Parts: sequence; structure tokens; C-alpha cells
Amino acid sequence: MRRTAGKTQVLRRCALPGRLTPGYGWQVDPVAALRQIAFQLERAGAPTYRVRAFRRAAQTVAGLAPGELERRIGDGTLRALPGIGPVTATVIAQAANGQPPDYLAELLKEAPAAERTGLRAAMRGDCHTHSDWSDGGSPPGEMARSAREIGHEWIALTDHSPRLTVAGGLSAERLRAQLDLVDTLNAEFAPFRILTGIEVDILDDGTLDQREDLLARLDIVVASVHSQLRMHAAAMTERMVAAVASPHVDVLGHCTGRLLTGRTRPESAFDPERVFTACRDHGVAVEINCRPERRDPPDRLLRLATEIGCLFAIDSDAHAPGQLDWLADGCRRAEAFGITPDRVINTRAAGALISWAAH
Repeated sequence: MRRTAGKTQVLRRCALPGRLTPGYGWQVDPVAALRQIAFQLERAGAPTYRVRAFRRAAQTVAGLAPGELERRIGDGTLRALPGIGPVTATVIAQAANGQPPDYLAELLKEAPAAERTGLRAAMRGDCHTHSDWSDGGSPPGEMARSAREIGHEWIALTDHSPRLTVAGGLSAERLRAQLDLVDTLNAEFAPFRILTGIEVDILDDGTLDQREDLLARLDIVVASVHSQLRMHAAAMTERMVAAVASPHVDVLGHCTGRLLTGRTRPESAFDPERVFTACRDHGVAVEINCRPERRDPPDRLLRLATEIGCLFAIDSDAHAPGQLDWLADGCRRAEAFGITPDRVINTRAAGALISWAAH
């Protein structure tokens, strides 16, 4: 096996768990190398088209018959495969030859070191993730695989509800089909677990955008406002309080709806003391949303929710596998306000979380 000492040291320090065996150098196959690159690009917020190129190449290589990859590398026909371009072909050839791919090594040099201390070390899962069933970029199985690789024990799959058509929200029929898929995936990934869930829209009158019988079947329900964000403060307050009072709701998602980057958006106006008190009284966790463009709630509201005595869910709101590793920022924010692990529902094992949500 050929080794490149400097690159191997960078990769050993920064790569995802399970990618390198300490003391033995590079221990990853071409498919895993391509997936790692896609993960790191997603983590850094790279454009979707760049990420897709590597995930598409990984799928192509994974589907080859035994021996075909080696044959194509040997005879120079690797790029004749669909989805394999000059960059991905170089990555594949280097990894197949036991060499850390240059492209991945450069990404990992720039990547922040993974944080696994303090509150972040206590986190067992993520209550808010999306797949390509709604507006995410990867299948549920890929999200689960990446979550397991970064050390999660579980994730909740919370694709959007029907009203959010722009995000491919799931009809009742599609949600039922997804529940069947989750059963199949859980058999494959055990003991890792995908929790059934939804990010359900809070409608203008505070009702929820999905059938009651389906909401009752789900492990985790995140309720969020996605429309009429400039509603008058009094009406928005009543809307949010009504949603929080639903026996199906477990988490209040990105409560202000603000966007800090790109097409920025101001906070929605509402009475936070009433809303957070309702969350506390109804046993609903307030989400600390870790998306860089959200970081919701803002500090003053996070302080208020802490003082009122709320529970919290520190969530990535990941729409791609690499974004699952965004939890560290939310953990730092929580620790700054003295939020301890016992107040964060993500620190619970899957069974304990499901039992709590069923209260």
C-alpha cells in the first residue's frame, strides 16, 4: 500500500470516524473517498452542483461489477462511465491505488476540526433533518449513513408537510410510503435508528398541516411557521401558542423565521414570553437551529427561553449529509447561556426520546 505521510496525517486528524485506521495510513475505498468529499463540501456550504458531481460518481462506482473498476483504471476507460469526469476520475484512481486523494486532502486542510467535547459530546442525534423526499439533496439512507459516521445514534427524518409545495412537501400518501421506507432502512442500519417525523407547517390559525392520525404515528413532530411571516404580532402569538398546545407537537422549529445571509429576512414579531411559556407548560422543546443563515432563536430570545425553563432541541436542519455536522455551533450557543445536557432532548437515547415525545 502506498502512503503519503503528510496527507495521511491531515486525513487522520480531520476525516470522519471509521475512515482511517490509526497507524495503518489510508484505509478507504474510492466510493468512500467520493462520499467524504461530498460531505466536506456540504459541510462548507458549497454549491449543490459541485456536491452532486461527487455523489453521482460514488453511485456509479458502487454499481460496478467486481473487477470492472480496476480494469477501467488500467485501460484508461474510467471516464467513459456516466458521471465520471476528470476530477472524480483522479480521486477514484488515487484512492484505488491506496493514495489519499489530493482533492480530499486539500478540503480537510481547510475544514475546522470536529468538536466532540462538552455538550456536543453528549449529543446522540438530530431532531430536524430533510431528505430528497422534500427539499433535501440526498436519500434518507444516505442521510442516515452519514449521521452514523459522525457518531450519531439516531436522526429524525422530518421532511416538509403538504402545504409547502415549493419544498416538495409530503402528502398523506407519500408520508405513509416514507414510513414504510424507514422501517426497511432501520432493519438495514440497526442499531442506528431513523425516527419517523415531519416538519409540519403551522397554518395561519395555528392548526397543523397534516392529518391527525398520521401525526399521531410519528416519533418526532417539529412545528414551524413558513408562511405569513409578517403577520401582526398578536395574531402570530396566538398562532404559535395554538400550535404548541397540540398534543402532537414536540419541537417548535426556528421560531423567528429570520434569515441572516443571502436573501435576508427579519424576525417575525410575536410575544416570546407567552410562546416560550406555552412551550414549557406543554412540554415542547424550543429549537436552537444551527443553520448558519438562521442561528435561530437570536441570543436575547435564547436567554429568555432559558430563564423561563424551556427544554431545547439543538438541530442541524440539515438538507444534505455534510450539514449534519453543524450541531457544534448550536452547542456552543447553548453552553454560553448555561443550558445543561439534561435540558437538551438530543442527549437522550432514541427510546427515551420517543417515550418523552409520547407524553
